[in-house]
Amino acid sequence: MSLSSPSGRGLRLTSNVVLLLIALTFIAPLVWLVLASFNSRASLSAELPGTPTLRNFTEVLTPALSFVPLWNSFLISAGSALITVVVAILAAYPLSRFKTRFNKPFLYGVLFATGLPITAMMVPVYSLFVRVGLVDSLLGTIFFMAASSLPIAIWMTKNFVDGVPASLEEAAWMDGASSMRTLRSVVVPLMRPGIAVVFIYVFIHSWGNFFIPFVLLLSPANQPAAVSIYTFFGENGAIAYGQLAAYSLVYSIPVLVLYVIISRGVGGPSALAGAVKG
Repeated sequence: MSLSSPSGRGLRLTSNVVLLLIALTFIAPLVWLVLASFNSRASLSAELPGTPTLRNFTEVLTPALSFVPLWNSFLISAGSALITVVVAILAAYPLSRFKTRFNKPFLYGVLFATGLPITAMMVPVYSLFVRVGLVDSLLGTIFFMAASSLPIAIWMTKNFVDGVPASLEEAAWMDGASSMRTLRSVVVPLMRPGIAVVFIYVFIHSWGNFFIPFVLLLSPANQPAAVSIYTFFGENGAIAYGQLAAYSLVYSIPVLVLYVIISRGVGGPSALAGAVKG
């Protein structure tokens, strides 16, 4: 069926309308956030502020409400992402390169672990943290969040390792490089885009995680921004919509900055294409 025919034009028009409606469902909340953040009398309705003001931002940009929680969020997210990426590479490399009868059962076990509900695991995890004295510990929370992100990270990393030609490693071995040296000097540089994808995925997952820090971190000095945002939901259902919108915009900036920095600083598929040329 040609798109220039009447039926083709109708199909194209219908698809455009559907895509436009889907886009509006994503744009509408963003419009409300921007408008409400500059409105001192913001409500659930998206309306232009009578007199735009920065009062909401000045009220949320305080050390106790924003700076300390955002720093805690960065420590937890970056720490868990870094640990997850390193362990995922070390686990995915032998799964990709060495074929044994245990590969599939192990991968199926990892796949099963990705489907475990975190809410069901928190009761025994909290009991364990109490016994070992890791409750209200940023380091303990970092390790647990890294462990909870590791199964999906292993699956993702293995696919990227599969994309690196084994012939490059064989050439390094002929030059006397060890397996770890080959992994560090050959495989990892060629899969930098994949590592960046895994790092950003784990970082965003940890950055927006509310439940785990809410359970494991008790003192306000250790709580991340995802928990601190709960402050704007007051008693008796009262919500400071303007401050909540302003805080949400500030809360989103670090993730956007990280994405831009990593996407510009990591080479794309051309690096791999040049490595196997000829």
